[in-house]
Amino acid sequence: MSKQRLEGKVAIITGAASGIGEAAARIFAAHGALVVIADIQDELGAGVVASIGPDKCKYKHCDVRSEKEVEELVGFAIKAYGRLDIMFSNAGISEKITSRILDLDFDVLDNVIAVNVRGVAATIKHAGRAMVASGTRGSIICTASVAATRGGWGQAVYTTTKNAVVGLVRSAAAELGRHGIRANCVSPGGVATPFAQNLTGMSQSQTEEFFEGTLVLKGGGPLKASDTGEAVLFLASDESAFVTGQNLFVDGGVTAVGATPPLPAAQLK
Repeated sequence: MSKQRLEGKVAIITGAASGIGEAAARIFAAHGALVVIADIQDELGAGVVASIGPDKCKYKHCDVRSEKEVEELVGFAIKAYGRLDIMFSNAGISEKITSRILDLDFDVLDNVIAVNVRGVAATIKHAGRAMVASGTRGSIICTASVAATRGGWGQAVYTTTKNAVVGLVRSAAAELGRHGIRANCVSPGGVATPFAQNLTGMSQSQTEEFFEGTLVLKGGGPLKASDTGEAVLFLASDESAFVTGQNLFVDGGVTAVGATPPLPAAQLK
């Protein structure tokens, strides 16, 4: 293996029981990090720990809507491993892909905001506090989305929250920089994760085919969760020591063009 880029580092990853969070957990562990896998999907989370190895990671149930649980998560990591170097705030949800502004359900809006905005804010707050207290030059990475720079047909609430994530990260970078703490976000394009499949109502292969068709960059197949995981590895590692306040797109060029790709025909009804 090439040089382990996170040797001796301790990381928390929220939403790590599947999808991009799981991919990042596997990559982090392979590069020498000790990882706390946080999620509300306990069975899946335990399975990820068993697969990676309990000597390299631990699972902690955490609903990021609860600031108390986020604070306890940070304390759990420090108690288990003695420090915290990296927070990858990845947990997120969305309303249905068929939702429309004219039919906006404010209970749904409040719940999506609670996870995608309040949850991210809580992870930044408590990870940042721990890093400042220990004098750690840490890295905070948050999952935004290509939706943060584009409109689209549906998912106005999700789009709104991902714009908020970008704003939170830039503010965190400005405030925490004097402590040597970096804050960045990563904006994936369409990845056929269980999250995306649930939204589209399509199989993994159908979702991959649809998302691959939106890519400007051709010939590499569909975007995979591990592609975003590798970008997060860069932002977590010392290789990005002077990168802060940035939004790194991992989208195969989707945001390089102006038009928003249409939803599958079945979703436009």
